[in-house]
Amino acid sequence: MYKKILAGLGGAIALNLLHETIRKNFDNVPEVNKMGEEALNKVLDKVDMQITNHDQLYAATLAGDVISNGIYYATTATTGFSITSGVVAGLGAVMLPEKMGLNDEPVAETTQKKVMTVGYYLFGAIVTKLIYDQLNKS
Repeated sequence: MYKKILAGLGGAIALNLLHETIRKNFDNVPEVNKMGEEALNKVLDKVDMQITNHDQLYAATLAGDVISNGIYYATTATTGFSITSGVVAGLGAVMLPEKMGLNDEPVAETTQKKVMTVGYYLFGAIVTKLIYDQLNKS
C-alpha cells in the first residue's frame, strides 16, 4: 500500500511541477491553480471563513491539490489503467468546474488550454505508474 501512496504523491508532484513551470514561463496556458483557489474559497465560505492572503491561498490550494491528486493517482494510476486514469482526471478538470459553479476559463477557455490540462493529468498518471513499477522492482 505504501508503494501506491508514494507513487501517487510522486505523480501529483510531477503534475504540479509541470503545471507551475509552464504557467510561469508561457502565455495562454492552463492555470489550474486559479480554479483550485476559487474552489477552496467557495468551500471556506460555507463555514464563514476565507483566505485573503494570496500566498497562503496558493500554498493551501497547492497542498490540497497534491494530496487529492496523490490519493487519486495512488488508487487509479498504479493499475493497468494509468493512461485512462490520467485522461479521465484531465477531462474532469476541464468539464466539471462549470457544473460546480466555478469559472472554467483558467482551464477551458481555449482548445489549447483544454488539451494541455488533459495532458498535465495524463503526465501525472504516467509518472505515477513509472514510479510504482520501479518501487515494485526493488
